[in-house]
Amino acid sequence: MTTHDEKLDELAQESQLPQESVRHPHASYQQTPHQQPTRHLSGTPLKRKLVLGDTDPHDAALHETVLSENRIWDGKIFSVDRLKVAIPTGEESIRDVVRHTGAVAVVGLTDEGYICLVRQYRVALDRVTVEIPAGKLEPGEDPLAAARRELLEETGMEAAHIAYLTTITSSVGFSDELVHIYMATGLHFVASHPDPEEFINVDLVELSDLVDAVLDGQIEDAKTVVGALICDAVGHRLALQETIDVDADAPAVADTPRAATASQEVIDVEEHGRS
Repeated sequence: MTTHDEKLDELAQESQLPQESVRHPHASYQQTPHQQPTRHLSGTPLKRKLVLGDTDPHDAALHETVLSENRIWDGKIFSVDRLKVAIPTGEESIRDVVRHTGAVAVVGLTDEGYICLVRQYRVALDRVTVEIPAGKLEPGEDPLAAARRELLEETGMEAAHIAYLTTITSSVGFSDELVHIYMATGLHFVASHPDPEEFINVDLVELSDLVDAVLDGQIEDAKTVVGALICDAVGHRLALQETIDVDADAPAVADTPRAATASQEVIDVEEHGRS
């Protein structure tokens, strides 16, 4: 079996870095009694600026190597694969992974500042939930086209503009599902036509009401929480930009890095993914 130090040597050679650069500066491995896995100790938290995953050379020492992968279940919505992996110490472990084609979700905002929410019974929770419109991607389907389709199917709304907001993972610990979230504006009602097995009611709610419910812990659905908070943040940044534009004689505000960064990020959000 490959030892941990041998594994670090391999990673160092692959990344062309010395072994001490591959290991996190505060991490260590603790030897345990015979036949017990070696324990990884993360050590003292490292204070620094945000470094995204897999962009830090030390992340290489955290990777697992897939030794085998077998499909153990196929379902209507997702499948499950069982993976045998080699963990950083060289020992072997099992990972069950849910495979999913991905999904889209839409924050639909009316000109009056109301957000489209769907009410739907979720059998997994045995109750009705309140969510932003969303749906599964068909294999090879363009997420932007899927966002327009789901918004129309579930709410009957067509959008003049759709902008990309972000992508989230539904449950990173065991699923590869990615949910692409969009903001739709310039809405007008046509007619809804949900799937035959979907039973949905649609509400138009003030965005501030939804944000309050999220902050009070009353909305559990992850995509709805993220969509509401991003939308609220964009709204505040737009308001900030309007204040800067009106009060052009206040350089102390306009020249702050926070104001400049916020206005640029608003522009980026509006322009990226615009149809």
